[in-house]
Amino acid sequence: MSETVMAPGPAATAGPGDFPDWSQAAAHAAARVPDAAVTAAWRAMNYLCAAQLYLTDNVLPTRPLRVEDVKKAPSGHWGVCPPVNFMLAHLGPLTAWRPPGSEVLVVHGAGHAGPSALAHAYLTKTLTLTGNGPGWSAASMRTLAAGFPHTRAYGGEITPLIPGVRYTGGQLGPALAVAQGMVLDAPHRLVVALLGDGELETGAAAAAWTARRALLGSGLHGAVLPVVLANGLRMGGPSVLAGLDEAELRAYFTGLGYEPFLHDGSDTAGFRTVLAEVFARLRPLGVARPQPVLVLTMPKGATGPEEVAGRRIAGTPAVHKTPLKDPAHNREEFDALTAWLTSYAPATLFTDQGKPSDLVRQALPHSPPRPRPAPPVAPLAVRGAEAWPLLSAVIRERAAAGAFRLFSPDEAASNRLRLADGPDGGMPAWASEILNEEICHAWLQGYTETGRDALLATYEAFAAVNTSLLVQHLKHRSARTATGAGGLANINYLITSLGWRNTYTHQNPGLVSAMLETENPTVHVYTPADATRAAAVLSVMLTGRDRANFLIADKHHTLTFPPDTFREELTCGAAIWPHLSTPGPGSPDIVLASAGDVAARELSAAAGRLAAARPDARIRYVHVNDLTALGHPNTWPAALPAATFARLFPTGVPVLLATVTQAPAVRALLAGRGEAARVRVVGYRDPGRPLPSADLLEHCGMSAAALTAQALTMLKEPR
Repeated sequence: MSETVMAPGPAATAGPGDFPDWSQAAAHAAARVPDAAVTAAWRAMNYLCAAQLYLTDNVLPTRPLRVEDVKKAPSGHWGVCPPVNFMLAHLGPLTAWRPPGSEVLVVHGAGHAGPSALAHAYLTKTLTLTGNGPGWSAASMRTLAAGFPHTRAYGGEITPLIPGVRYTGGQLGPALAVAQGMVLDAPHRLVVALLGDGELETGAAAAAWTARRALLGSGLHGAVLPVVLANGLRMGGPSVLAGLDEAELRAYFTGLGYEPFLHDGSDTAGFRTVLAEVFARLRPLGVARPQPVLVLTMPKGATGPEEVAGRRIAGTPAVHKTPLKDPAHNREEFDALTAWLTSYAPATLFTDQGKPSDLVRQALPHSPPRPRPAPPVAPLAVRGAEAWPLLSAVIRERAAAGAFRLFSPDEAASNRLRLADGPDGGMPAWASEILNEEICHAWLQGYTETGRDALLATYEAFAAVNTSLLVQHLKHRSARTATGAGGLANINYLITSLGWRNTYTHQNPGLVSAMLETENPTVHVYTPADATRAAAVLSVMLTGRDRANFLIADKHHTLTFPPDTFREELTCGAAIWPHLSTPGPGSPDIVLASAGDVAARELSAAAGRLAAARPDARIRYVHVNDLTALGHPNTWPAALPAATFARLFPTGVPVLLATVTQAPAVRALLAGRGEAARVRVVGYRDPGRPLPSADLLEHCGMSAAALTAQALTMLKEPR
């Protein structure tokens, strides 16, 4: 997030070509804002974050908490919020007394800090939650909590829909480099970059530390203050940074050319002293002197529940998202939630009208409101997670045979892969995680180059980070094959956490589009219809040679289709589904074709609706298991022969094809056959803002209703 938090102050004026004396801001803030006010502001933001995750009512507690006040399916992220709130609370007074003409921006590397950004925007009166515009009220506080994740209005993560945000978090690494770009040729500007443990494992972040050396002597710039939120955890376990003791941590940042300042956030007065020292040492970017870096070692999820019913929460990955999973139905968790919320003493932080107390307001940056109208949104229902046992079993079975490794950027558990037996799963020795897509690919590349099988499992959106690496590696493999040295183990990507169910920043199916654009004959893009088929495809992928395989599979499987045709889907790349097709001889009036599980779910439902609406129409349903089967046989070895293509998609018959990928890549495959004109391809289209999953399907024309309407229109069109 990049959030402007600035206001006029009495310190020395900073002109357009001047670098401000930031130490004066710290001195004025310390003299005029008591420590208790900063602590109160921190508690207020923590309370608002917890309330957003869990409450639908009684946000301004006027009575004891009831079960009906609690969300049935809490969602969102807690762990990163307390240290982020701690920094925002301390920056408020400093920016309120900043030098006139200067500005302070905050960049969040973590997209998961959405509750913090929303809480801060509420406290600074820039958030519109009711029809009365931005401001403080009991109704606004209730809407802030009950409406989270505000999918249609602001989203639940860091996005520009939240007032003041200029950088969308969650991009895995570039936040520090983006902060550097923000201060180029702007000496009046200070950017505070909040960087998480996991983010420091990324290549982009690692490169950014020393990249500033390339800016030496390049002009007059502002300052960047990196703040490392060294809480010891990323999503799935201990971070790499957690393995360094204090001496090693200091040596690490000193070696990068920075002057490290460490504090655990345990006392406000001590931290404010450290922060004042840091502000006194700020230097313009491009100056050949050590820059300060602030390392905040506050535990992840600080101030949250320590343990519940003998289950340890603090210091474990449980704090990453909602540490209490079901307090609406679990009495021990409900009691823990009550104690957690009460610990902030919200009655001392807010008036009964939802206004921050006088003490809290002393620590706020007093930014001028910048309204952004948005309608109030009701809270969304969240369905329970589905298991994914078959695909996990295939991975474990292959690993048991030896000479195999799985690489994942801290997302194996999030992608519902159970890699070890036992109630908690866990990470076996043959599985490696680091929050860095590029490193995962490099490890996989080296492993397969030496003849062993490997799999990279990652989110669909983040897989695209490796596009250039994959293109380069395909070139390497093509050159290697040209020498006659074939037989390399496959490059295998399991692409899941699809954008159809994910947050806006996690929607990017671009990797497979880029792979298809290469027209490299070794590329296969698998789009199975259900979890059973996905497991069978993966089994084949993990035993083949000289292929680059990309398996697209939603981790939330809800349907299983008849298996009768799957052998043909696997061997030919596509097959007719008789159970959804009009029986008997004769050419169909329309062909419905799906590629991918989400597409099969929606289009199969549309087939039933279409048959009911037009019982006279002859329907043929085809599922495509490998997208390259649609391409021209001269380009794609797995392409359907002309006779087979004509059998599945008879000449002159309109085709409605739904794909989980972007539509242009599929149209290009069909264009290679000269078949694009009669095929309407429906796929992912960027909505331009966060939308609920159902609304995203409608936006893309992928819902069962939209597909039915499209098919009915096509049936009316002349052949």
